[in-house]
Amino acid sequence: QRGVQTSIDHLENKNAKYFEDLLPASQHFRLFPEFRDTCVFLDIETTGLETTSTITTIALYDGTSVRYYVQGKNIDAFLEDIRQYQVIVTYNGKTFDLPFIRNHFNCQLPHAHIDLRYILKSLGFKGGLKKCERAMGIDREELDGVDGYFAILLWEEYQKTKNPKALDTLLAYNIEDVINLETLMVKAYNLKVKDTCFSGSHTMPEPPKAVNPVTPDRQIIRELKSAYYQW
Repeated sequence: QRGVQTSIDHLENKNAKYFEDLLPASQHFRLFPEFRDTCVFLDIETTGLETTSTITTIALYDGTSVRYYVQGKNIDAFLEDIRQYQVIVTYNGKTFDLPFIRNHFNCQLPHAHIDLRYILKSLGFKGGLKKCERAMGIDREELDGVDGYFAILLWEEYQKTKNPKALDTLLAYNIEDVINLETLMVKAYNLKVKDTCFSGSHTMPEPPKAVNPVTPDRQIIRELKSAYYQW
């Protein structure tokens, strides 16, 4: 009974971290409906996968608004903005996004963390984010085929030419990740509760897909694919 009251107290105080620490990663989906109003979907792009690599862009989406940050421009504003939320939702953020953020900003983020990689894996969906999206019927349209390696090429192109269209395409790709994370989160949550006694009362409606505020440049995509990809 004492444990129940303690949980109620933490729930009323919006302390998501308390519940994250009690649950295995595959069960962190349970946090989402109670803390949705303080969740933010996060994704980063980097210059590579090595420890010497740096963050190039960061995208945030809270279900209403999109924010994005660019190395050399406004990336330092990220730390102030992320404080507005209690829960961070990522795909593979436990081993990629959050370690890079901790290293770049030399800080520990105090947020609870839902990593969709582990939840989707427990549902039988394996592979990268794009593979999981396709398996769940999410279409990236003109950004289809653009991946993490391509994001590195876009940043290198921007650094070399200062072509704003290269940066816009990188940001559009980064933002598409966080927009789609919301849809994946809801789909995964519904699949988790489908076979429980709560399926009738706890299933969540899928949100309409948000409009990406940045438009990718098709010509840049074609040129880089032609130069770097073997077909």
